[in-house]
Amino acid sequence: MLKRLQVVWPQTAILILSTVVGTAIASRLLPLNGLFGQTISPSTNQQIQRTNTDSSVDIENPASWQTNPGLSQTIGQWEQEIESQMLNWPSPKRFQGKIFKEVKLKDNRKVFALTFDDGPQLHTTAQILDILKRNKVKGTFFIIGRNLKAYPQVGQRIVAEGHAIANHTWSHSYRKFSGPGAAREIDDTTALIYKITGMKTDLFRPPGGFLGNGPAGYAKGKNYAVVMWSADSNDWKRLSAHALVNNITSQAGPGGIALMHDGGGDRSATVKALPYIIANLKKRGYEFVTVPELLDLAERQHRAQPAVKSKPVKPAADRSTPKKK
Repeated sequence: MLKRLQVVWPQTAILILSTVVGTAIASRLLPLNGLFGQTISPSTNQQIQRTNTDSSVDIENPASWQTNPGLSQTIGQWEQEIESQMLNWPSPKRFQGKIFKEVKLKDNRKVFALTFDDGPQLHTTAQILDILKRNKVKGTFFIIGRNLKAYPQVGQRIVAEGHAIANHTWSHSYRKFSGPGAAREIDDTTALIYKITGMKTDLFRPPGGFLGNGPAGYAKGKNYAVVMWSADSNDWKRLSAHALVNNITSQAGPGGIALMHDGGGDRSATVKALPYIIANLKKRGYEFVTVPELLDLAERQHRAQPAVKSKPVKPAADRSTPKKK
């Protein structure tokens, strides 16, 4: 959790943390009273210190909190709520309405985003989620609206497990769309994502990477961040798992974005390749982030740049003719 907090803007993190924890405390006063064996009041800290010897929770030893199942569960719920809020933030303004395939950080930090297109698909998406969970890695899923409608429970699982979810149009068609048609492809998908998962996404990836058939132009006009890729698995070509591993790992670089698929057909090779891709990049020192986290990291670095101080300008000598007294 702490590692994930490092990728957000400090002032926003404090606001979200205060709001979520405050709400959680208000809704869980009775469970907390039972855990601490006391009444929550403005002098809570003093009361906890006085009753520490009688309480089952040793506040002087934070590790002991983990041995209290009730408190550990409550804290875990808070963490999930905070993670959810992080993924629900709008993209930094510098990326809204822009097209990009990677996001280089100024310190060349070795972060890398795994993205999956064309889902959700009932079995393949579940297998990929299982692999990501085992490896403690978060990904970004660019979903097709009609597929989310067919498998809403898979979309809910994506979000519940801390992954980012994004727009990949409603129908995944490559045809030329009219203005209203392109709007429906984007708007209907975003609306369904929010209805099913509670997430408000402003990330969009055009099917096939086509930028001139309508949806990408509409998305840019609505200030979506249009996310392409810098490392292509080419798994849509039905290559072997070995080839997929080589494709991603050979193209991976700091701030890169990998393209894979969890839907759109047989993705068994992708499922087989994914653990090896993760292991290879971890061994090379890469840290995996979601696309929202990658953008937040870049924004934090941008904001942290020291302002360029201009040299003071000496006032010009007054060359005007003095007035006669």
